[in-house]
Amino acid sequence: MDINQLRTLLHVAELGSLSRAAERLRIAQPALSRQVRLLEEELGARLFDRHGRGMTPTEKGREALRHAQRVMAELEEIRAAVADEDAALRGHVSVGMPPTVSAILARPLVAAFSARHPDATLRIVDAYTGYLRDWLHRGELHLAIMYQSPPARSLRVTPLLEERLHLVGPPGAGLSPARPVTAAEVAARRLFLPSPGHGLRALVETWAAAAGVALDVRVEADSYAILTALAETGPGCTLLPLAPIRREIAAGRLAHAPIADPAPRRRLELAMPADRAAPRLARFAAQALRDIAGDLVRGGQWSGRLIGGGEPDPAGGAAS
Repeated sequence: MDINQLRTLLHVAELGSLSRAAERLRIAQPALSRQVRLLEEELGARLFDRHGRGMTPTEKGREALRHAQRVMAELEEIRAAVADEDAALRGHVSVGMPPTVSAILARPLVAAFSARHPDATLRIVDAYTGYLRDWLHRGELHLAIMYQSPPARSLRVTPLLEERLHLVGPPGAGLSPARPVTAAEVAARRLFLPSPGHGLRALVETWAAAAGVALDVRVEADSYAILTALAETGPGCTLLPLAPIRREIAAGRLAHAPIADPAPRRRLELAMPADRAAPRLARFAAQALRDIAGDLVRGGQWSGRLIGGGEPDPAGGAAS
């Protein structure tokens, strides 16, 4: 039994398919199949049920998965325990963020690296959660901040914060941070939103359905820059967190209003691969992102609630 076999076990179980796992890991499917077969032979147990739709873990397979996850975590702890954490590092680390998050965190993260590890190379990737998740699996990113998505055994995810969405529109839209709008008022507006495959759209649609309203979506745009540009000029509004549009609000180019509870909220998570050890630069980036987010929320520059920190949700008042 070796680490590659355990990594294969995690990915095949998550994806339910040898072909998809082979594509993610960039390993030929026959080689991946052989790893699974050798592991089953060594353990003397069938770990997967094979069927026309793919592969699902057996009861013994699920037990093996639990142990494999613990083994991978222990390997990371061994590497962390013997590392000299005080030395400045060289090397490369890749960090992914959604557009609305990179607008807030990219600059302070670069500053943190410049101060602590000036000779390291930092790559910041700006993309939506679905892409970030896939690139984490493929090893193209060391870590990513993502909006909440379905759990995956091959990712180690820790909650970061929860953001409240606001109705955002042009200055003449009659929006005020002092007057929350109801779900019915949101539904009465012409809206600019991402397409249905986007996480923000799914969140808003789920919220609207729970509130018993139908949204009037006139334009679909899978670009944060386009959504904000449309919201500046109208005719219509969008739904966004406040932090990435603070400058536009301060300059008077955008107006906003909080949505009355129960308001739609998005949870941000910090994700790293669980099937391989995180390099020290990646661990530094993860801690720096947690520290920066905490400072911004506590200082009122990021309207949100730190998960587990007990901080209040200011509902966006600091941005007005």
